Amino acid sequence: MKKTSIIISTYNGKELLKDCIYTIKRHTEEPYEIIVVDNGSTDGTADICRQEQITFISLASNAGFPKACNMGLKIASGDTLLLLNNDVLVSKNWLKNMLDCLYSRKNIGIVGPLTNYASGRQQIDMPFTSLEDMANQLNEPDPGKWLKVDRIVGFCFLFKRELLEKIGLLDERFSPGHYEDDDYCFRARNAGYRMMIAGDVFVFHHGSASFGQQDEQEVKQLIERNRQMFIDKWGIDPAIYIN
Repeated sequence: MKKTSIIISTYNGKELLKDCIYTIKRHTEEPYEIIVVDNGSTDGTADICRQEQITFISLASNAGFPKACNMGLKIASGDTLLLLNNDVLVSKNWLKNMLDCLYSRKNIGIVGPLTNYASGRQQIDMPFTSLEDMANQLNEPDPGKWLKVDRIVGFCFLFKRELLEKIGLLDERFSPGHYEDDDYCFRARNAGYRMMIAGDVFVFHHGSASFGQQDEQEVKQLIERNRQMFIDKWGIDPAIYIN
C-alpha cells in the first residue's frame, strides 16, 4: 500500500500544529509519515514534535514556505507527497478519498480538497457548522464530485512522486510564499498532468496563520511582487488561466 509523506511547514503556530497533528492521527488509516519543518519558531514548536515523536527539521530563521517544503520533500520517503499547512484540521476519509482521486487516472498529478477558507473553486459556500458535521455531509466517497481545475491551492496539496521527479521542487524565488502553488500547477499542466478537486473531501482551514502575523500592507506588497514574478517567468497573468 502506498505511503504518503505529509510535510507541514510551520512558524510560531504551536497550538495549531498540535491540533493539526491530532486530527491526522485520529482520521488517517492509510500509511503515512509526518515531517514538520519549523521555520525558526520561538514558541516551543520543537517540543511538540518531540512529544509526538515526529520527524522534524528545525531552521534557525524563517526561510519561508517554498524552501521549508522543499527541505521536507528532500527527506520524504512516501510514494505520494502532501504539503499541508499547520492551520488545517482533517476529518474522516480525507486522505483515502484524495488518494482515490489522485490514482484514478495516470495523468492526474495534483489533488486538493474542499474547504471553508481558500481562494478559487475549493472554497465551499455552505456555512461551517463543525468539523464532524461537515465531514458527515461531505466526506462520503463519491467520484462524481471530483472536478478538473487549473489550479490547486497549496494549503493541502497532494501529488505523485513521479510528478516531483519530472518537474522538480517548488520554485524558491517565490519565498516567503504566494504563487509557488500556482507555479507548480502551471508546470504540472505543461508536463501533461491534470489537477483535480476531490469534492468528496472537506478539511477545515483557519487561514493565513503565518502571514496573518505580518503587517497587512507588507502581505499585499508581497502578493503583488510574486504575481509579477509569475508573469515575468511565464509571460502570462495567472488570473487568465486560473478557474
